[in-house]
Amino acid sequence: MKLSREIKTGIIVISGILLFILGFSYLKSTPLFDDSKVFYAVYDHVGGLQPGTQVSINGFGVGKVQHIRFKDREGNLLVTFSVDNSFEFSKNSKAELYDTGIIGGKGIQIKPVFDGAALAKSGDTLPTETKPGLTELVQQNLAPLQLKIEGAVGHADSLLINFNEILDDKTKRDLRESIGGLNTLVQSFQGSANTLNELLANNKSQLDSSITNINHITNNFSKLSDSLAGAGLAKTMRSLESTVGNLDILLAKIEKGEGSLGKLMHNEELYVNLANASKELDLLLQDFRLNPKRYVNVSVFGKKQKEYVVPENDPAQQLEKQ
Repeated sequence: MKLSREIKTGIIVISGILLFILGFSYLKSTPLFDDSKVFYAVYDHVGGLQPGTQVSINGFGVGKVQHIRFKDREGNLLVTFSVDNSFEFSKNSKAELYDTGIIGGKGIQIKPVFDGAALAKSGDTLPTETKPGLTELVQQNLAPLQLKIEGAVGHADSLLINFNEILDDKTKRDLRESIGGLNTLVQSFQGSANTLNELLANNKSQLDSSITNINHITNNFSKLSDSLAGAGLAKTMRSLESTVGNLDILLAKIEKGEGSLGKLMHNEELYVNLANASKELDLLLQDFRLNPKRYVNVSVFGKKQKEYVVPENDPAQQLEKQ
């Protein structure tokens, strides 16, 4: 069947109108044949949110932002967006405004809530919240730091002013002289270090020999220690400890007055008796040495024994008197 020119023109015009409508709907991010649910959200600031921005749930795209307009004279913004019907959630679910990337850009994500309340339906206005982006977090953290830095700079400025007031001409001259003396001291230390390096370099062989001798001495001490350990030094030390312990016990008994030594140390009467006995024995020996005839009388021819007469100034009597 052959079409007339008028019919062909009509088909072309209708097709152009349909293409225009489809293209316009695509540019506005509102598909022509879309049965998604439409929701509303109110924000005081959208941070550059644009129509056509993706709406997601748990990171999965489920819709797009359709348009944004002012809601009232206070500047609050009404955002209209669509959500696919394949997922249902409570009307208490929140529409969160968040940063989509580091370099900027905002998006909306639904934080679904399953609290048993009525399901969200097309035309509902969802509760909203705004998640701070990287820029906001950096600004929040940098603000206190900036205040501290400004305060520190102010204090440093005041300190420098006070320091300049303290540094008069005489103090500056003294500081220059001190710095010059410090440089001289550093140079002296450098010279001493050079001399020490030269000394070490010239006596390297002797130092090596000394270190070798020290190693030999250390080895000999190690062998001596092994020899002492093998010779039963530990056993001897244990025996010495036992002997010292017994001696401590003996001294403790003497201190308590037990045994002959203990009684001798603590019984004063016994000490006095011993002293008197010693003194009497001394008198007896002294008298025997000075007057032997008093104790021994020998008669060779049967002569009658003479009766002993105590001499005058007898030393034994004098000792007794003493």
